[in-house]
Amino acid sequence: MSSANRRIDSTLNHLNNFRYTLPESSDLLSLEQRQQYEKDGFIIVKGLISQSEMDSYRKRFIDICDGKVIPEKTMLVMKDLATRKNKDIKGELKLAKLQDFQDDPVLFEYCKHPKLLEYVKCFTGPNVKSMHTMFINKPPNVGVSSTHPMHQDLHYFPFRPADRIVCAWTAIDKTFIENGCLFVVPGSHRADELLSHGYHEWEGKVNPMYHELKGAAKGNDKKFFAEMDAGDTIFFHPLLHHGSGPNTTKGFRKCISTHFASANCHYIDVKGTIQENIAKEVEEIAKRRFGDAVPFDFIWKVRSRLVAGEDGTL
Repeated sequence: MSSANRRIDSTLNHLNNFRYTLPESSDLLSLEQRQQYEKDGFIIVKGLISQSEMDSYRKRFIDICDGKVIPEKTMLVMKDLATRKNKDIKGELKLAKLQDFQDDPVLFEYCKHPKLLEYVKCFTGPNVKSMHTMFINKPPNVGVSSTHPMHQDLHYFPFRPADRIVCAWTAIDKTFIENGCLFVVPGSHRADELLSHGYHEWEGKVNPMYHELKGAAKGNDKKFFAEMDAGDTIFFHPLLHHGSGPNTTKGFRKCISTHFASANCHYIDVKGTIQENIAKEVEEIAKRRFGDAVPFDFIWKVRSRLVAGEDGTL
């Protein structure tokens, strides 16, 4: 970029009061994209991930479902609440989510994807860690349990600042309202507030860890349904209100997702805060899986991986 263009960009930064995107992001993001992320808390990039790469992630998931690949011990393999006791269900109908795939050599390629990381750096800066990895599968006609009620992702994270965290969520199957696409409430991140979360009133039908916003208007009338083609990627702020509905079709709805953060973020103590409930739940799950009590922040340190730049305080 020429010095004249840099001066123009600096002036635009000042005029637009950019907070959520970084000055150097103008080398990749258009002014309209930056303005949308500032205003709405998300942008969608069409066709970012190639078909061959998506096929690789899909095959890895199916191979894990079929027992052809043994998942890493650090990976959390989750069955849907509605189907977990049905021994007749096989293959990709069986699993709802693979969480913590940071040690899987195939799925983790997503977190290192050069095109993806160039966009991620627009929000985090050059030093980037992958923090939370998920491959999400919504099988056909599972029912209400596959719904993730409206929530904020920052609820799950004991690190800050929120503005240097971003989620990248890529559709592996075409996503639309009927198969449970992601929905968001545009601009909800600008309230700059993490709200309290808990289980939905139909507890017992909701998958573990699928928390929802509590005690506040959730903006249901302002939902934007992020209908996306395979390979499209949505980037969004961790305070953005969002969720997904059930899959009511005869097909699957798969996506792959990672939360990234600046390596220069820092951990916070959530004891005595509205995040204490999620900390206790995560610590209890870790204790059941590994047999030892593990602090909430340490669990996140174990999950994190440096994917760009230099390590920092996170």
